[in-house]
Amino acid sequence: MQLEGKRVAILVEDLYEDLELWYPYYRFKEEGATVRLIGPAHREFKSKHDYVAKADLQGDEISANDFDAVVIPGGYAPDRMRRNRAMVDFVASMDRQGKPVAAICHAGWMLISAGIVAGRKVTSFHSIQDDLKAAGAEYLDQEVVRDENLITSRFPDDLPAFCRTIIAALAHEKKPAETI
Repeated sequence: MQLEGKRVAILVEDLYEDLELWYPYYRFKEEGATVRLIGPAHREFKSKHDYVAKADLQGDEISANDFDAVVIPGGYAPDRMRRNRAMVDFVASMDRQGKPVAAICHAGWMLISAGIVAGRKVTSFHSIQDDLKAAGAEYLDQEVVRDENLITSRFPDDLPAFCRTIIAALAHEKKPAETI
């Protein structure tokens, strides 16, 4: 279990993409991590397909000191979660501390609001690449892009590479393992 003792925050808001939240959630638990869902409030949030996820904690109750990594799923949730200052500040603080900040699909919107993409290489769902470029990022169309602690992917098909790269970053490896 490569992530035993690690604490991972996964952000949640209404209209999250199901696979982009639950695949990492269970994958990291399988590796021994403690995984917590962080929302803007203590309540249930519905995915794009009406699957419910209940926030364990809310953004104003946590600190970057409490976690080793943050994962931001896509869907339309990132546009909603970036309206919550505490959640945006949490992502920015995680990045300042050099901890893995992982975003998939439309989660690049949260990275833009946190002010952490300028001068960095990223990927995302293709429809927000103009937003990322306008914020100063170098956009690459690849299944996963790692720029130091910042890890990004495009869509659910990229989840295996995305999760391997996050696990490698948490395990302090230079590159992802070839097998899980």
